[in-house]
Amino acid sequence: MAKIFQVSARAGMTRVVEPIARALLRAGVTPNAVTVAGTVGVLVGALGFGARGHLVAGALIVTLFALTDLLDGTMARMSGGSTRFGAFLDSSMDRVADSAVFGAVAYWLATQGSHSGVAAALVCLAAGGLVSYVKARAEGLGMTCNVGIAERTERLLIVGVGGILTGVGVKPALEIALWLLAAVSIFTVGQRMTHVYRQAQQLQPDGQA
Repeated sequence: MAKIFQVSARAGMTRVVEPIARALLRAGVTPNAVTVAGTVGVLVGALGFGARGHLVAGALIVTLFALTDLLDGTMARMSGGSTRFGAFLDSSMDRVADSAVFGAVAYWLATQGSHSGVAAALVCLAAGGLVSYVKARAEGLGMTCNVGIAERTERLLIVGVGGILTGVGVKPALEIALWLLAAVSIFTVGQRMTHVYRQAQQLQPDGQA
């Protein structure tokens, strides 16, 4: 199934960030430094703005710094490929950033008395972590898991659009976006588990149940 954020769009963004990546590498900036800086930026946007109700500013800052995922990956490729620690750091920082985003959203919705919205944000947080865990576990067992309609970029895009619309006056938009995100995240977990199950069945020696 095609992903929400199409590969062609990702390729277009890559062409945009390549000159920036080259300039940073020439200046001596490492991909790992960009990864950490991107995470700090997301934390500022989520906790410093989103959690305080400045939803438009928070969403824009989070989106801007979330794009460093593309930038640090491009820099790593240009400098000879990602190191094992670089891949570990990137995944770890992604979890920190995601926790900050959905934690901030849940906190703000709680201050507004939206119990349904808080529940949706917590489901998104748990399901998003599971989406990433299933892929990591599958790859750790020697299988692939590059499937799913809602990877990290798509998840942040959905909650970001909901936050901006709510910030400009469309009050139910954020809660609707969160429940939509919860549904597609759970569906993505199912897609990935099914994909891994099929691979495991093919790799399983004949005669074993």
